[in-house]
Amino acid sequence: MTTAARKFDVIVLGGGAAGMMCAATAGQRGRRVALLEHIGQVGRKILISGGGRCNFTNLHCGPGNFLSENVHFAKSALARYGPRHFLELVNRYGIAWHEKKLGQLFCDYSASAIVDMLLEECAQGEVEVMTNAHAIEVERRGSGFRVGSSEGEFAAEALVVATGGLSIPKMGATGLGYELARQFGIRVIEPRPALVPLVLGGDEARWTDLAGVAADVEVKTTGSGGKAKFRERMLVTHLGFSGPAILQASSYWRPGEELVVDFAPGIDVLGELMTPQARRTETALKQALRDVLPQSMARFLADEGGPAGWSNAALESCEQRLHNWAFRPVNTEGFGKAEVTAGGVDTNALNAKTMEARNAPGLFFIGEVVDVTGWLGGFNFQWAWASGVAAGQAV
Repeated sequence: MTTAARKFDVIVLGGGAAGMMCAATAGQRGRRVALLEHIGQVGRKILISGGGRCNFTNLHCGPGNFLSENVHFAKSALARYGPRHFLELVNRYGIAWHEKKLGQLFCDYSASAIVDMLLEECAQGEVEVMTNAHAIEVERRGSGFRVGSSEGEFAAEALVVATGGLSIPKMGATGLGYELARQFGIRVIEPRPALVPLVLGGDEARWTDLAGVAADVEVKTTGSGGKAKFRERMLVTHLGFSGPAILQASSYWRPGEELVVDFAPGIDVLGELMTPQARRTETALKQALRDVLPQSMARFLADEGGPAGWSNAALESCEQRLHNWAFRPVNTEGFGKAEVTAGGVDTNALNAKTMEARNAPGLFFIGEVVDVTGWLGGFNFQWAWASGVAAGQAV
């Protein structure tokens, strides 16, 4: 880096949700901001999210909806910029939206409305947005930073890293943010795929014969990643399990651990079979299962987990297994199918109010690159908005 650098007050690396929010916030405070995106378009993950309609926040968002080694870290930013704040911005731009379920808010039409809104917010702050700014190199110069890129060199007193995680590499995901953290002596918690389908192996791979079948279940995790349970849809795939319940649980699951599925939460499936006048036959068993599950799944469960006899004790044991069916997935489908990345920049190295690195004044980390991972349903976008605003108000 030897040529003359263009000078700004703030350089933001990454033109995703967090980066644009931060740049707009800082620019509207009168800061001169450069936003550098390494691919040819900003907001790519916004555009594909929510089936192209962007699940942009969740009305029920709170710190308990996030995973992190420091479970308290997200509290400050989320308290100061919550769902209602972003919704006010959406309403100000006249973007039509609806609540789908469980507090999830979506655009009525296209996710491009959110990207256009953020770009307009950046324009109001006179942010200079540069795409295709790859080959990024960063070095400390005095009290500030110098950034080299394919689009030239830039200098600023503040540098915000909003480069995202490793999920969906075909959208341009890279490990740049983690490299920069390590460059400045900041610990990185091992990134891993989150909100991701799980793969079954061995005898459990027989379940993939039901690919395409879905059911409402409750999925529980009890391993080292934490105890959690989610009652939503589970979808059988040609590799294993997916659907909202599995995606949620996958963020807590670790390789080698069990995942417990309740196939009929809150329902006494075999109760009728245990009455004195009941016909206790395989046909009656399958009918009882078909009353609460898709036909093919009911048949499969009857074959795989039918009672060892027709005594009350045998039926009770079968009932208990239906509510506590333990699986041991062999893997996830990886970053290519993961909606987000868990792990990342250690929050203990950051100021929770500003996102500034404690050991590197002027250096900030926001969004997915940080070890804060939300549940499925708009929570990760809310973290992007909240952390972006926190840094944008501090730079």
